[in-house]
Amino acid sequence: MARTEYSAKIEGENVARAKANELPVSPKHSIEIARFIRNKTTVEAKAYLNDVVALKKAIPFKRFNRNVAHKRGLQKWPAGRYPVKAAEAYIRLLDSVEKNAEYIGLDAGKLRIDHVAANAGRGLKAFFPRAMGRATPKRRETVNIEIVVSEVA
Repeated sequence: MARTEYSAKIEGENVARAKANELPVSPKHSIEIARFIRNKTTVEAKAYLNDVVALKKAIPFKRFNRNVAHKRGLQKWPAGRYPVKAAEAYIRLLDSVEKNAEYIGLDAGKLRIDHVAANAGRGLKAFFPRAMGRATPKRRETVNIEIVVSEVA
């Protein structure tokens, strides 16, 4: 796993950050979740993502929305999905950034997500077995996610 830098150079005493590299999650789902949780508090984001995992609320798909059905309960945008696997990865990462913030002395209840980015990671090559001894190559997608939070008064 390669060590990569954060894409946003946000510095300060009230800033905490967390990063996860090469998660086996869809990059498209991760990008949509990143756009949705930006500028929310970590408490709001975790509560909404827990509802996504429970299939109670949907994430609006604004960019990757071709052939995406309308979902009930979305505000201002009809198309959406329930990306459970990506939401679980974001919940783990939000827990990590809250622990990092507590470690440096910040209040975990007052953290706002200033920067969140999801980028496609390395594609892992694999083969899909087919009939009559053949095989089809496939590429397993990975994603790199980074979150930067700051404490608000």
